[in-house]
Formats: sequence, structure tokens, C-alpha cells
Amino acid sequence: MYALLWRALPGPAWLRVILLVLLAAAVVAACFEWVFPRIADYMPFNDQTVG
Repeated sequence: MYALLWRALPGPAWLRVILLVLLAAAVVAACFEWVFPRIADYMPFNDQTVG
């Protein structure tokens, strides 16, 4: 998978590294912004059982 990303990106190696870092940051930001809040209700660690 990583080799496919490396070959698909244009430019020299230093530009590819910058693009991969930006893509990874965008994926993490999207997960925290949209994915994790949507699935939080279904996660078992949100149940509070301390009484």
C-alpha cells in the first residue's frame, strides 16, 4: 500500500514526503472531525457503570 502511494505521488522524494505527511494529517483530522463522533455512541467504553 505504501509503495503504491509512493509511486502515485508526483515529484522528487522530498516533495513526496511532504505530500504523504499532509495526506496523513488530513486523514487523522477527518477521523477526529467526522468519523469518531459518529461512532462514539456505539463504543463500549462510553458506558458509565461506576455508581
